[in-house]
Amino acid sequence: MKHEASCDHCETPSRPIMLGKKLKIVGGFFIAIFALSYLPILQPLNESLVSYLKVIWWAILLGLLIGGLIDYFIPENFIFKYLGQRKISAIFYAVIAGFLMSACSHGILAISMQLYKKGASAPAVITFLLASPWANLPVTILLFGFFGWKALLFILAAMLIAVITGFIYMGLEKLKWIESHEVHKFDTSYKWMTFKDFNLKKAARGTLKGAVDLANMVLWWIMIGFMLAGVIGAYVPTHIFTNYFGPSFWGMILTLLFATIIEVCSEGSAPIAFEIFSKVGALGNPFVFLMAGVVTDYTEIGLIWSNIGKKTAIWLPIITVPQVLFLGYLFNLYL
Repeated sequence: MKHEASCDHCETPSRPIMLGKKLKIVGGFFIAIFALSYLPILQPLNESLVSYLKVIWWAILLGLLIGGLIDYFIPENFIFKYLGQRKISAIFYAVIAGFLMSACSHGILAISMQLYKKGASAPAVITFLLASPWANLPVTILLFGFFGWKALLFILAAMLIAVITGFIYMGLEKLKWIESHEVHKFDTSYKWMTFKDFNLKKAARGTLKGAVDLANMVLWWIMIGFMLAGVIGAYVPTHIFTNYFGPSFWGMILTLLFATIIEVCSEGSAPIAFEIFSKVGALGNPFVFLMAGVVTDYTEIGLIWSNIGKKTAIWLPIITVPQVLFLGYLFNLYL
């Protein structure tokens, strides 16, 4: 990965904006499955896919748009200054950035991969990913609507897990147990040339190119996760989850496993988490359900594997799952 130390977007030969091979193949398969779901015999699958699509389509498009804007307008040195350096402050900047993002977990995936591409460190990107889905403003409002003041405990616990995990990843990076960007000397000064020399046509094309490049990296993974979640949502009744998600250790383990399988986005998980809460009467299980959508999300882990590295991806559930289960146990015990 090459970084330019003194310019935002150096002149390079113009490349055509094209969809990648993986995106074309998975996208074609997704369209075929979606079209077949309109057959009467597959009505439950159609309803599941449509309901998920209504919830997350805007988040995916918003994530790609923001990623494209970051690619074109934000200097690499700006990203590196706040999220790329191997400093404790980068972890806290990542949590703040995650809180300010207004996209669900699927939209955040696109943005986070763009941040990594622009020079953000792996620990900062992981922290950003963990903080964003549950500690962002729209979902905070949604959770308060469902859980009242107790939603604050979910938000604070999610941010705590994000920070602790970020620090652990910093240690792993120092030990060279995870992948790391190649070492480059960055000039932390930066110029906002794309703003100073603004050209609408160039900006539109540059943003589109960045968004399409990002889609080639992440969208095919999101489609795979979307199809799997659609099948599970269609053919596994919700009451099965509520019957087995008791406020016990094994109940939390089952919660973790099924939340991993069902893989709905943050806005979609909140109502299910509230239903679990209303059935079992304990906060630990819905907290585990919400967090499992982040720490064991196979779409997220797959993207980290293919864009950052397999060791970084493997460590994510190893580090985060024990924290989630421990806090869930405390919630069940004391709340």
